[in-house]
Amino acid sequence: MKLSKTYSITALACAIVITGSVPVWAASNATNASAATPNNAIISSKINDTNATIITVPTVGLASGTISQMPVSTQQSQNSTQPVGTTRQITEQPLEVPLSATTQSNYSLTFDANATYETRTATVDNKTVSYRAYENIPYVANPVDVNYQYMNIYIPEDYFQNKKVGKYDAKTAPIFLPNSVGGYMPSTAAIPGKSLEGVTDASTYALFRGYVVAAPATRGRTNKNETTGEYYGKAPAVIVDLQAAVAYLHSNDSRMPGDATKIISNGTSAGGAVSLLLGATGNHSDYRPYLNALGAADASTDIFAVVAFCPITDLDAADMAYEWNYHDVTTYKKSMMGRGMVPLAQTGSGESSATKGQLPTADMGNTPTEQAPMAVATTSTPSMDGNALSTNTSRNNFANMITLSDSDISYSYMLKAQYTDYINDLKLKDSNGKTLTLNSDGTGSFMDYVKSYIIAAANRAASEGTDISSADFLIKDANGTITDVDWKAYNAHVSRSKAPGAFDSRANDAGENNLFGTTKKDSEHFTVNGALFDTTDISATGPAIANHHIIKMMNPMNYLGNTGATNAKYYYIRYGTADSNTSISIPIVVGTKAQNLGYSVNMETPWEIGHRGDYNLEEMFDWMDNSVSDARMNPTVKAIKNKLKEIF
Repeated sequence: MKLSKTYSITALACAIVITGSVPVWAASNATNASAATPNNAIISSKINDTNATIITVPTVGLASGTISQMPVSTQQSQNSTQPVGTTRQITEQPLEVPLSATTQSNYSLTFDANATYETRTATVDNKTVSYRAYENIPYVANPVDVNYQYMNIYIPEDYFQNKKVGKYDAKTAPIFLPNSVGGYMPSTAAIPGKSLEGVTDASTYALFRGYVVAAPATRGRTNKNETTGEYYGKAPAVIVDLQAAVAYLHSNDSRMPGDATKIISNGTSAGGAVSLLLGATGNHSDYRPYLNALGAADASTDIFAVVAFCPITDLDAADMAYEWNYHDVTTYKKSMMGRGMVPLAQTGSGESSATKGQLPTADMGNTPTEQAPMAVATTSTPSMDGNALSTNTSRNNFANMITLSDSDISYSYMLKAQYTDYINDLKLKDSNGKTLTLNSDGTGSFMDYVKSYIIAAANRAASEGTDISSADFLIKDANGTITDVDWKAYNAHVSRSKAPGAFDSRANDAGENNLFGTTKKDSEHFTVNGALFDTTDISATGPAIANHHIIKMMNPMNYLGNTGATNAKYYYIRYGTADSNTSISIPIVVGTKAQNLGYSVNMETPWEIGHRGDYNLEEMFDWMDNSVSDARMNPTVKAIKNKLKEIF
């Protein structure tokens, strides 16, 4: 059955009815028009090919008293602006043909160890590491823009001399794949060096630990052909580029040092999100047409492990999750960065891509006669300040006190109510096999589960000598043991930094809206909520929504456990307790799903850490080493080891 491209929405006193042939991704609780409409009918982030004929979702303009927490003035205001019987249409964008270069460059995808390289050195802990730098290597034969579809490869010199670095040699060295993605913007490839804080960056530390480093650049949401006016970095460009880089490494496994079966992806913020996405989507057929259009290597796209710091992921559920956290926070300081956005990856000179002037232009794949130099970044880690009361972050980039409008507050309560159904539908389980659920008021075992991560973070910080006495949201018993978290007080302490519709903005102006634009339209909604309550177009025809297939391709939740995908089996996920860039529950949901699938997941919410990544590199690389050792362990030995863990 074909998917309808236009949905007709009629506002009723208690609900909005979407008629026509509508895919189930629009709402998970499909009901018959004659059936009673539940007040908490949910818009789901699930995506599949099933269709429903009539789907109901709640309206902001609910009848007075339907949701007691909504101000009466808000209900009256919304009902007056969206009267009973009005009709609105949401049009789904068509699925565009995968972008391809208009000129075939036919770059070689064969790695040549004898090609031009530089020998460089780096010093870590008073130990000098010599390595070869192979830079500006196109990872697809026919890039749309070679200035962003390339990678830098760094290999310890000892591997060319048949020597070991630490515990690894040329055949066994894992491959560290750091992306520099921030805010889903175009990214340049990392170069080993010092971070802006003057500390060793992850790429340099990886070489010190004996890893091969393969750092890809990627297209991003603002890439635009200035001649034609068309965009060429919208979703799914960033994940397609990362998969293409992985395919290049697999296809050259026998030609270069490093073990392509042990690729470990790393990223922060949006980079953490695409790191998770890369780990979930290996070899899935959804991406093959896009890879083929670029002339990517005909090789595997799966990776071994994922490192994800503060991932801005599960985007089509993120608005609901954010209000589950922050619905009681109605006054806040708005980030100077703008809603849904984060600072870009930093360069060694202290500049961000945003301060470098014009981005390199591209003619939708036309290769210039004389190739322009490729821009580079010297660290893979975007350093980002969250709305955090912490020595790790600063609030200097926050200004303009914002008070939510009645409309915002109504929208917040609606989104919060929907999150209950979303969580319950996932049927996640904790480590004891208990199903995690939420009650209609947002409390429940899932909330307790999220709180347990905050409590664990506080206990670890205290054990390491951090004074946590000022954290008045921690509830302690008579012996001083932390027993609970005051949820409202905790979220007030962290505070929101975005208005309701934090990711799919009702004004269609968030960075994530920009991600889901098309070649011809800069920004687009990607949830039915965002489109339905769009504030930029109140005409009868209404706004549009991104194609459901593109929305699907950007969410790891759709591929974890998918039989068509080769999932990574190891996950290292960090999201600081002082980070308000998404809901603390979002990375926990993704990590728990991976854990429920039997994968190895090391997930923590470090105490009072804001929006940043690549902290505690020694711990991170110890985990990576242990994961590699675990995977290479004899199955019998591993079974005995796991049994001993159960006993002791």
